[in-house]
Amino acid sequence: MSVKIDLNGLRVIVTASSRGIGFNVARELLKRGARVVISSRNEEHLSEAKKELEELGEVYTVRANLYDQRDLEDLVKTSWELLSGVDALVWNAGNVRCEPCLLHGATYMDWLEAAALHSVAPGYLTTLLVQTWLEKKMTGTLVYLNSVSVKEPMPPLVLADVTRAGLIQLAKSVSRTYGKKGIRAYSVLLGSFDTPGARENLLQLAEERGEPFEKTWEREVLARTPLHRTGRWEELGSLIAFLLSEESEYMLGSTIVIDGAMTRAVDI
Repeated sequence: MSVKIDLNGLRVIVTASSRGIGFNVARELLKRGARVVISSRNEEHLSEAKKELEELGEVYTVRANLYDQRDLEDLVKTSWELLSGVDALVWNAGNVRCEPCLLHGATYMDWLEAAALHSVAPGYLTTLLVQTWLEKKMTGTLVYLNSVSVKEPMPPLVLADVTRAGLIQLAKSVSRTYGKKGIRAYSVLLGSFDTPGARENLLQLAEERGEPFEKTWEREVLARTPLHRTGRWEELGSLIAFLLSEESEYMLGSTIVIDGAMTRAVDI
């Protein structure tokens, strides 16, 4: 029988969480006793998500466009007010609009968008939270949800792969600089999870190849792991809850892979 880590009222912001990975992470954290702020730039999606999640625990919503400096600042400020403080951030982001797209099809604006979403936004949110934690002499935890494709690139996701690779360095830098003050960070490299965004990307790829969606899903997702399945939300939730708990303190700065052995690369 599995034993869930009790997060005991931990105050957590989960970004891009009205659906998909962020939504399911928020749900798993609520099931483990966290108090959660979810965010999205789509107010309708946020409202629908809150209705479903509030049955599990204390959840609030903040509309936030991750490309907008003022929205990022408001996300931290409002979350702090709603939760009477913030103990942790779980960073998640959606797709750059042009993806899936190959390198030769990317424009200058596509690159700017990718950098803003996958590098500037998480970096600035980290700055805002670390500043406040230091000022208030608080501890804090940052979990950056990333992708295994930064280790083993997937050509149609080149913009994301390049720009979010820096999250690994961000987690290490935060932990090396502020770990002695109780501020720690982790980068989690995800394999395949069944989300609306993943299906939309694969559907576009299937149409470009002129093949059935099921064939593309089989080859590009299921066949990549010996388990022949996608990740389960319970598995991801347990991992993130562990990283948010004090039990993972000595792992600060670590990069953790959860991909069902999808990647072939081995880092020594």
